[in-house]
Amino acid sequence: MNDMQPTDAHAPGSTNDPDLMALIGRCLAGDQSAYATIYEQYASSLYRLAYSVLLDEQDAEDVLQEVMIYAFRNLHRYDPARGAFRTWLYTITISRCRNARRRKWLPTVALTNLLATGLEPPAPAADLPEHRAAWTELHDSLRRALATLSPRLREAVALRYGQGLTYREMAEIMECPQKTAESRIRLAHEQLRKALSAADEAALAELWQV
Repeated sequence: MNDMQPTDAHAPGSTNDPDLMALIGRCLAGDQSAYATIYEQYASSLYRLAYSVLLDEQDAEDVLQEVMIYAFRNLHRYDPARGAFRTWLYTITISRCRNARRRKWLPTVALTNLLATGLEPPAPAADLPEHRAAWTELHDSLRRALATLSPRLREAVALRYGQGLTYREMAEIMECPQKTAESRIRLAHEQLRKALSAADEAALAELWQV
């Protein structure tokens, strides 16, 4: 199972769009429509990240609301010189997810939304019954394998594959050295290999063409 994300030098979204900075300026000036625009731009990805870590729809929704309320109340503290706005929001989201885990024991199940990211094997091109059955079996095997990951490894997987972040960005968000972020992805790969059968891994490699 290879790490198929872009290299750090070519990572998307590492700097802010000028239009975003204008939006933030409008928010700070009290423009409510600007707040709504920022919410619409980021809510989906923040929810997806929270769900991938917490594995519970209601908890992810609660975290999303906490993150947006905090971010809007603290927009004046955001410093673009220290990193992209997206990274700032993801850092807040991971922090709130950790708080949610401390407040409540969360079972490691139901990774459907995480499987909607780049980790999911592509659906078969031909919708024949035998192809669909094989894909479903592989999908279920991958879901069970992902469910074996610890919360910190799920964080890394969600950021790397779900959000397409670089290791540098991941390290900033998870508040750890870059080497630790790389190590967590490597450990996740190793654990997934152990959880998947040789046939499943070979099928995934063929589907992903890695």
